[in-house]
Amino acid sequence: MPDDVQGWLTPRAVAAEAGVSQEFDLSQCVREPIHLLGGVQSYGALIAARWDDAVVDTVSRNAAEVLGRGAGELLGRPVTELIGDEQWALARESAEAVTDSGATAPQEGPASSGVLPLTLDGEDDEGGGGARLFDVTVHRNGDLLVLEFEPRAEGGPFVFQNFYPRVRRALQKLQGATDVTECCAAAVREIRTLTGYDRVVAYRFDGRDGPGQVIAEDRSEGREPWLDLWFPASDIPPQARRLYARNWIRVIGDVDDRTAGLVPELRADTGEPLDLSASVLRTVSGYHLEYLRNIGVASSMSVSLLHEGELWGLIACHGDEPRRLSPEVRAACEFFGIALSLQLAAVAGREEADELARNRRALATLLARLTSGAPDDLMRPGSGLVELLDADGAVLLRGTETLTAGAPLPDALSGLLARLAQDGAVGEVWSSDRLPEVLGLEPEEAEAEGIPAGLLLLPFNRDGDLLAWWRREQPAPREWAADPSRPVRTGPGGERLTPRGSAAVYRATVRGRSAPWSPAQRVVAGELWREVSGLLTRQVVALEARNTELARTNEDLDSFAHAAAHDLKEPLRGISNAAAFIVEDAGTVLDATSLRRLTTVRRLAERMDGLLDSLLHFSRLGQVGLEREALSVDEVLDDALVVAGGRLAEQGVTLVRQAALPRLRADRERLREVLENLLVNAAKYAADEGAGERRVWVEAVRTAVPGEAREEGGGAGADGATVTALVVRDNGIGIPAGQQADVLQLFRRLHRRDERGGGSGVGLAVVKRIVERHGGRLWLESPAAAPDADCGGGPGTAVWFTLEEPPEARP
Repeated sequence: MPDDVQGWLTPRAVAAEAGVSQEFDLSQCVREPIHLLGGVQSYGALIAARWDDAVVDTVSRNAAEVLGRGAGELLGRPVTELIGDEQWALARESAEAVTDSGATAPQEGPASSGVLPLTLDGEDDEGGGGARLFDVTVHRNGDLLVLEFEPRAEGGPFVFQNFYPRVRRALQKLQGATDVTECCAAAVREIRTLTGYDRVVAYRFDGRDGPGQVIAEDRSEGREPWLDLWFPASDIPPQARRLYARNWIRVIGDVDDRTAGLVPELRADTGEPLDLSASVLRTVSGYHLEYLRNIGVASSMSVSLLHEGELWGLIACHGDEPRRLSPEVRAACEFFGIALSLQLAAVAGREEADELARNRRALATLLARLTSGAPDDLMRPGSGLVELLDADGAVLLRGTETLTAGAPLPDALSGLLARLAQDGAVGEVWSSDRLPEVLGLEPEEAEAEGIPAGLLLLPFNRDGDLLAWWRREQPAPREWAADPSRPVRTGPGGERLTPRGSAAVYRATVRGRSAPWSPAQRVVAGELWREVSGLLTRQVVALEARNTELARTNEDLDSFAHAAAHDLKEPLRGISNAAAFIVEDAGTVLDATSLRRLTTVRRLAERMDGLLDSLLHFSRLGQVGLEREALSVDEVLDDALVVAGGRLAEQGVTLVRQAALPRLRADRERLREVLENLLVNAAKYAADEGAGERRVWVEAVRTAVPGEAREEGGGAGADGATVTALVVRDNGIGIPAGQQADVLQLFRRLHRRDERGGGSGVGLAVVKRIVERHGGRLWLESPAAAPDADCGGGPGTAVWFTLEEPPEARP
């Protein structure tokens, strides 16, 4: 090793570099079964005896050194030969007292163990008889009782009265803390005082499997500061986190300790080493020992911090020298960890309750502003919906309607919402503050696609109706103790776990995340869902009542249409016939004025009869069902020319048709009626004689629906996408722009009834009604038309309309 490299390594680090292989595989570290390492720390000894008959099943190889009886002497023999029947009974009683009923399997529930003093007969230093004192930790492991012997430390017996005031003082300081950071700061100070370690830090995880941050620290003089540094998630792999969640405390007395293996190495019933998940002496992974050596740690202790059964964080203690803790001190630290976890939960609960109270007041104000009682009012400016959850924007999807509040809705979010809502339960809050990660996208990809970083949504039903809030990305700068993307670096001895510390601070920005959604925000969102669901239910009831009323109105309209077709038309026929008879019978008697008036009566009656026919036909268009089918427009146009072709010929109008018109999905008879009306109109309003050749074109064009046509509602092309539109275009007199909307109304004509071929003004209204029944849109274009004396200015009119395309015809 070069001198310039060796100079910055401590002797312990040099030994660590020399003691491991040249290749480091982090995936092996993640997969390592650390509860099945088959050994214990050598300062103590382990014996596992069968619960029923006390026969020794497993024993550590250092039994002779620690207990005075070799492993071969103990294995297969009753453990009572070593500890006696009375102490065996005490050990069983201690294990039963701390074991939950039924939780005897090593991986079930939190680990439970008890500690009791045991005495073993032995020899003193002069070879005479003597008694040796041990602190023995016992726990149940299936059909085994595991006993872990630790020689009693010097300094006399443990006196609770002397130790309790220190623990009580520490707990009192802890209870006086008002927030999480203050709690943890008090905890690390008191635990360092209790244990004497050189560094004690409080370490909080970012999510269940995420990295951790040091949020409190107490250290001896000269040690580099770690406060606020982040450590990669790989520092504590998943299997280690599971064990931390099961064991409140974990102590490593000496990182250079030689492990005492177990005999037998593999159990006959499982084919694996004895499960040491609940063991206090469990040996340490070589990966973790290397990690500790690389940061200059000789001994350590970890105290778990749990919240609702999940690992929230750790109190991590590091010593510059090997250090053993007595069971009493460990018990005090474990008790302190439990108390700290409870205090942290209480602080978090208090903060959540305060936030929830504020949010509920805001919710009450928001609901009071709903003037109409309709959910749509939530999306009005100033409603407070966006501010309720401190979001950037909100969106309400209801049927085909999309309402937004706050910042404009990102385009990419529209199609994503329905898919996410389908995965969640109705009325159940779904949220994420790292949406790109959920979708499997890199932050840069999500930004390019316009996907926000945070989303909270509430599905109202399985039809895609939902209410959602979204938040933009909030890049968070972090200072890491090492590059999180490179947990393994090449060192003097090959690839190694990277040494950590402020000297290796790596500054990086975390992207793809928003501010997190708090529990209180999720609760108030659920309460809003219940209120909005009630409003929607009441709206449904009101809508059903209106539909019932509308049905009655439609029945009345049907009755009117029947009356118009029969009852009203009959008197008109009588009037017309009577006028005709008078003219016929008294034609020679009546003067010219009377004859003219009778002729007018007859003509008006006939016109009224025609108007009633048109009205009846128009009203029936909204009631007759459509028989949609995929059909050829060319074939339908041929049918329309059977009627309209004669009118075109009379006016000298030439039909110009596209070589091949497309296939569309429509009702054949109604589409024929549309084309007939448009062709007849083109014949009526052809250019005047002398204006050149009269023509009408029928063609299909891929185009976008104009905005004014889309505003009328949904349907084909309602989103502005390119669609196939049919256009019937002529080079006739045209329609001024200001009168184009009028000609689409019922009984509206731009000429006198006896001009331009006459008519009742129903044709274009019928066309519009049929197109809209198909879900399409209709619009007119006559760009050069200008008002003049005869309401035309050329060079013709183009009538555009859209219909639904069959799937096979879509590009």
